[in-house]
Amino acid sequence: MDANEVAQYLKDNTDFFERHAELFSTMKVPHPHEGKAVSLAERQVLALRERVRGMELRVSELVRAASENEHISDRLLLWSRGLLKERDPQALPAAVAGGLGEIFSVPDVALRIWADTAPGDAEAPWRGEVSADARTFANGLMSPYCGPNSGFEASAWLEREVRSLALIPLRVGIAPEAFGLLVLASPDAERFTPSMGTTFLTRIGELASASLSRLLTEAPRA
Repeated sequence: MDANEVAQYLKDNTDFFERHAELFSTMKVPHPHEGKAVSLAERQVLALRERVRGMELRVSELVRAASENEHISDRLLLWSRGLLKERDPQALPAAVAGGLGEIFSVPDVALRIWADTAPGDAEAPWRGEVSADARTFANGLMSPYCGPNSGFEASAWLEREVRSLALIPLRVGIAPEAFGLLVLASPDAERFTPSMGTTFLTRIGELASASLSRLLTEAPRA
């Protein structure tokens, strides 16, 4: 019998070791790590211990991820509450950007709105010039961009050089055109990477869009 036939025989005769219990103490198999022989029973115990250790590590990772997500959710709620409490629409851009920088510890935050707003907003920082190419790029973002700074125009809106950033389009509902762009940036190249999930960034964009839409004289059609 070859090894496959032996394995198949044991599968077909699950009571084999019940009928030959003495094999657990007399059979010797290689130790998985120490290079010595151990009994079949001891080898099975070692295998179970390794499985349990792997499960413990997995549970530990899940608990850590859950804790991090809960922390992010708490901060998102705190930021959202600040936006809801702001009664002056003209103060909302500063509340959006400042809150993100403070609550989420983002080194650099920039905001631009190019849709029509009140005439008195013309000199506001968030009404700075935005090229047609940058607007087209924002319109094409169906989800936030997260990754290295590849010479984006939006990086020039920041006061210092950045190496990674998140670009979040601002739009009303499912409107095809964005009315602005929110930029989160960092001089750390690993702060925002393509491998990062964008779920929370999407939520930030939705909340910021809903708040800042109060500034628009005519909201884009959803």
